[in-house]
Amino acid sequence: MKSRRTKALAIPPKVKEKVWERDGECCVLCQQWVKMFFANAHFISRAQLGMGIEENIITLCQACHDKYDKTVERPLIREALRRYLKSKYPKWDEQSLYYKKYGG
Repeated sequence: MKSRRTKALAIPPKVKEKVWERDGECCVLCQQWVKMFFANAHFISRAQLGMGIEENIITLCQACHDKYDKTVERPLIREALRRYLKSKYPKWDEQSLYYKKYGG
């Protein structure tokens, strides 16, 4: 049985589909068309307890996802992704993307 935290951090198929459609079925960085599977990048990473909700998930191709995860360009990419998510969700609040064990 999965823990509440594991469930909160996972990306449900319905969220993947909504995010992929929101992102025009393309990587939000390079605009390359990708399959729905690629709506799987957390803005706030799972390791940092980023939840698997629409406001925290973005569509990235494998190359851009690797670049976001593993390069010195991460701060620049992160800022571009922050602006993108804010443009999609006017009341977007980065702090609300974290899993909080006791709701606070």
